Amino acid sequence: MAKSREKRGLGRGLSALMADMEGPNLPEVDETPETTQRRQPEQSIPIEQIRANPEQPRRTFNEITLQELAASISEKGIIQPLILRPDPDQLGKYQIVAGERRWRAAQLAQLHEVPAIVRDFDDTEVLEVAIIENIQRSDLNPLEEAQGYRQLIDRFGHTQEQLAQAMGKSRSHLANTMRLLQLPAEIQTFVQNGELSAGHARALLTADDPIALARKAVAQGMSVREIEKAAKVKSKPRNAPSSRPEKDADTRAIESELAAALGMLVSIDHDIQGGGGRLSIKYKDLNQLDDFLRLIHSPG
Repeated sequence: MAKSREKRGLGRGLSALMADMEGPNLPEVDETPETTQRRQPEQSIPIEQIRANPEQPRRTFNEITLQELAASISEKGIIQPLILRPDPDQLGKYQIVAGERRWRAAQLAQLHEVPAIVRDFDDTEVLEVAIIENIQRSDLNPLEEAQGYRQLIDRFGHTQEQLAQAMGKSRSHLANTMRLLQLPAEIQTFVQNGELSAGHARALLTADDPIALARKAVAQGMSVREIEKAAKVKSKPRNAPSSRPEKDADTRAIESELAAALGMLVSIDHDIQGGGGRLSIKYKDLNQLDDFLRLIHSPG
């Protein structure tokens, strides 16, 4: 079922990748022999010797925010250096690993050189760092952030726990953010457009008809609590007896806690008389099932 994927140790490996990316939006990285060895002195590199990474996951750059960054650079300079690697196709040139926005804004500010750190990254590391840098950006919408986490897990075999520790995020934040990818495409569009928040979207996950409820929420400006209340109302014939007793608060709390930890929908059906019950976990695709299997088989 699960294809074997080569897994690199994340902890120190990712710390080494991020060692020179520290800044106001990035977690601090502890110095280790590996990160110290990899750290290189800062250089001034002519702008014309630098080119963008053709595999950069982020394709669009907001012109207004670029102009604002250019104005800041004109006044204060570039505070955080770019991360470059020697261009694999052009001798004497460099390819951007992290910092394409700064490079573009520096051109608008008419700078001739930019501060940079040159590192010998391979193609896999370049893509990994590019994804990480995009996730750390403050202007990503929740779905873009979720897609970044999914890429790191699918492409590089990292677990949610490893990512949370290395990137300075809580495990529940990663799990709750990635749950948004389970939503129908129309609701994801609402989130991308800013018509629904991540909290609104997560409340829709348990609705019988999430699309209809999402449309209503957008049209009426419903709050998260109103969506949560509406999602609990199950469609059933009038006067029809409930097929199962209402779940108590403790059971619902356990469901929510497991769902946040696993990033999957969880349902608990407890038999009060017999004392046993059934735990159901819903996965959206084989990749998510692979993540779950790695989690339960991981040591510790």
